[in-house]
Amino acid sequence: MLRHLPALRERNFALFISGHFLSLIGTAMQNTVQPLVAYHLSNSRFDLGLIGFALTLPTFFFALPAGVLVEHLEKRKVVIAMQTIMMLQAFLLAWLTWSRTIRISHLVWLSLLLGIASTVEITARQAMLSELASVPALPNAIALQSMAFNLSRAFGPSLATILLLSFPEHGEALVFFLNGVSFLFVLGSLFAIRKSNAHLPAPGHSFHFREEIAEGAQYLLHHLTIRRIVFLAGIMGLLAFPVVQQIPAIARELLSAPGTPRAVVDARSSAIYTAQGFGALTASLLLSLFSLRIQDQERWAAIGQLAYLLAVLIIAFAPPFPLALLLVFLMGWGSVTQLALSNTVIQTGTPDELRGRVFSIYLWAIQGVTPFGSLLIGYLAQRYGLPLTLRLVALLCLSGMAGVKRGSARPRDSLPG
Repeated sequence: MLRHLPALRERNFALFISGHFLSLIGTAMQNTVQPLVAYHLSNSRFDLGLIGFALTLPTFFFALPAGVLVEHLEKRKVVIAMQTIMMLQAFLLAWLTWSRTIRISHLVWLSLLLGIASTVEITARQAMLSELASVPALPNAIALQSMAFNLSRAFGPSLATILLLSFPEHGEALVFFLNGVSFLFVLGSLFAIRKSNAHLPAPGHSFHFREEIAEGAQYLLHHLTIRRIVFLAGIMGLLAFPVVQQIPAIARELLSAPGTPRAVVDARSSAIYTAQGFGALTASLLLSLFSLRIQDQERWAAIGQLAYLLAVLIIAFAPPFPLALLLVFLMGWGSVTQLALSNTVIQTGTPDELRGRVFSIYLWAIQGVTPFGSLLIGYLAQRYGLPLTLRLVALLCLSGMAGVKRGSARPRDSLPG
C-alpha cells in the first residue's frame, strides 16, 4: 500500500499529517456545534450568517499579506504560532460555554480571530508542504492532506453528536475543550519535525510588501496555466461554492413535496450533506492512490469543476431525491478534484521563493470572495427563488470556463518541472 502513498514514507510529512488529522477532527466537531450554540442563544438566522461572515472575511483582507509574510519567516514556526492561537480560541470558547457567560458578540469576535489565524496558517502550511515531502511525493502529500480534511468532516460531526447526547448539560463546552486538546497533537508533530528542508530567505533580505506582491502577481500573469487556474477558482469561490450553504433550503423547496413533515426534510438535508462528504472523500482517496501526470492534472481539475456545475444545474430542475443524492455526491467529488489538483499544479509549478505569494493569491481567489458570494447567493435565492439562482450560477460559471478556454487557445506556457 505504501508504494501508492510515497508521502507517508517520508518522516516529516508522516509526523505532520498524523497530528494534523487529529486536530482536523476537533475542528470539524467545533464547526458542527458552534452554530447550534449561536442558534440556542438568539434563535436568529441572521446571527448565524454574521458569525459565518466574520469567520471568512479575514481571508479577503489577509490572504495576500500572509503570502508575503510567510516568505520572510520559517513556515513551520508560523504554523506553530497560528495553531497555538487557534487552540487558545477553542479553550476560551469552552470556558465561556461551561460558565454560561457566552454571548453572540463573543462568538462573532472569536470567529473573527479564528478566521485571521486560519488565513495565515493555511498559507504557511500549504507553502510548508514542499519542505515536508520531496518533489516526487508532493502531489501525494497534497492529496493525503485533502483526504484527511474530508475524513475529519465525516468523523467530526458524528463524534460531536455523540458528545451532545451523552452530556446534555455541558456537551457543547466539552466539544470546544476537546478541540483545544486536539491542537496539542499537531503542535507536537510540528516540534518533532526536522528542519533540514526549510526554505528560508537570505540573510538581510528586506521586506517590501507592494513589490513582493507585485512580483507574485507578475509570475502569475506570465504563466498561462496558473493564471487560468486562479481565475477559474475565483469564479467558483464567488458564485458556485456558496451554493452549498443553501442545502437546507434545497432539501425543503426543491427535493420535498409541499407538506412533507419537518423530520423528513431534516433527514433529507442530512443525507445530502453525507452524500457530499462521501463524494469529497472518494475524490481524496482516488487522488491519494493514483498520481496523475503533470500535463493531466489541469485537465482533470477542469473535469471536476465541470462535474460540479452540471450537478448544480440539474438540481435546479428538482430531480427525484435518489438522483439528487447522486448529483450532490458528484458535487463533492468535483469540488475536491478541482481544488486538490489546482493546488498541486500551483505547488509544483511555482519556485520556492514565490510559492507563498502565488498560493496566497490562489487562496484569496477561492475564499477571499466567498463572504460576498454567500451574501449574493442568499439575496438572489430570497429575491428570485432557488431554481433560477442555481441555473444562473451554473450558466455563468460554465460561460466563464468557456471564455477562459477560448482565451487560452494559443501556445501554452510550460511550468517548471
